[in-house]
Amino acid sequence: MKKRTLCALFAMLLVLTLVFVAPSVFAQNNVPEGNAFGWNGDQGHSVQLGPRPYYLVEDMDESPLKSALQKCSEGPFKRTDFSIGHRGAGLQFPEHTKESYVAAARMGAGIVECDVTFTADKELVCRHSQCDLHTTTNILATDLADKCSEPFSPAEFDPITGERIKAASAKCCTSDITLAEFRTLCGKMDASNPYATTVEEYMGGTPNYRTDLYATCGTLVTHKESIELFKLLGVKMTPELKSPSVPMPYQGDYTQEDYAQQMIDEYKAAGVSPKKVFPQSFNLEDLLYWIKNEPQFARQAVFLDGRYGDFGFDYTDPTTWSPSMQELVAMGVNIIAPPMYMLLALDGDEIVPSVYANAAKAAGLDIITWTLERSGFLKDGGGFYYQSVTDVINNDGDAYVVLDVLAKDVGILGIFSDWPATVTYYGNCMRLK
Repeated sequence: MKKRTLCALFAMLLVLTLVFVAPSVFAQNNVPEGNAFGWNGDQGHSVQLGPRPYYLVEDMDESPLKSALQKCSEGPFKRTDFSIGHRGAGLQFPEHTKESYVAAARMGAGIVECDVTFTADKELVCRHSQCDLHTTTNILATDLADKCSEPFSPAEFDPITGERIKAASAKCCTSDITLAEFRTLCGKMDASNPYATTVEEYMGGTPNYRTDLYATCGTLVTHKESIELFKLLGVKMTPELKSPSVPMPYQGDYTQEDYAQQMIDEYKAAGVSPKKVFPQSFNLEDLLYWIKNEPQFARQAVFLDGRYGDFGFDYTDPTTWSPSMQELVAMGVNIIAPPMYMLLALDGDEIVPSVYANAAKAAGLDIITWTLERSGFLKDGGGFYYQSVTDVINNDGDAYVVLDVLAKDVGILGIFSDWPATVTYYGNCMRLK
């Protein structure tokens, strides 16, 4: 009886402690009670990489690089700015959700990205595109589907051959709905099924190298909320001002300049140092606006070089680059960020820096690149991001071979990754900050 009595008293004390003491601890640390990780800024959280980096290292061909990476297996591992969470940790978590951002920080990303766009009431939210809600959220399965720019249209098939003659489609934009309506949505893995004949089928289509395991209902995030979350997680921030999918000025008076300024103003209102922010845009005019009007934030502004899609542009031929690297520097641009294949070339079977990479360095530009861990299986050459070195890419471990050239020979500041643990492992092993 005495033993049972002691156990009962202990249980009661434990309950009282949880009820009365735990809330005061949360309050003292300014950590929301809903934060399951209990992090308070830079203090006390550990970096946990999981099994994937080890899988990739073991998948590598035998080499001095593989041996060096194997020796780092026991860590310790720390957060590094070399590792940038691309939309969070989108390989397995719905992109631009709280869960994806927290996962990226836990995996050691020193910088995390919020792609910025706006709602019908001109509030800034985190989405990769203004018009991607039909593939990244559950909007089509809600009453808000009626507000989409283009409703769901099922795939059509030839009645004789069964061949698809029209793909399933939809178009739902943040500018179709208000912020309050945006908050009611759930994030899902970015995917759609072009063969779908129902909304349920259309909302599927997740690639087989990703998973829906953590896509039960991702928590969507506003730009302001991302700032507060990133402050809590102790990471730096890289917002990308997305190109509007609606004519500007929006609603007659909201100009591109207003949009660019609003994004910066939300960092200033939150008391975030410009040293912790890397504003990005594919639109050079946005950078020039920041250079003129927000010079402190512009020092780390990133020009995302999307000219690979322009007619006449050839990343291997400097005579086709307008503006040139030197002209970009003269404009006040300090950091350029092309897709990683533009920084690489082949010399026989060896991966080396490209003409583009050497020119950027010669002009004095710092370089960030994108995107590691977004290509799926590499056994067939790696697709878009590896296209300049496809001939020597044949296993998943080759991601580390490419990363090593980008880090040591190209000299990048950091790299976006859909699974930041991969980069964090390398960054710690090579003692990159």
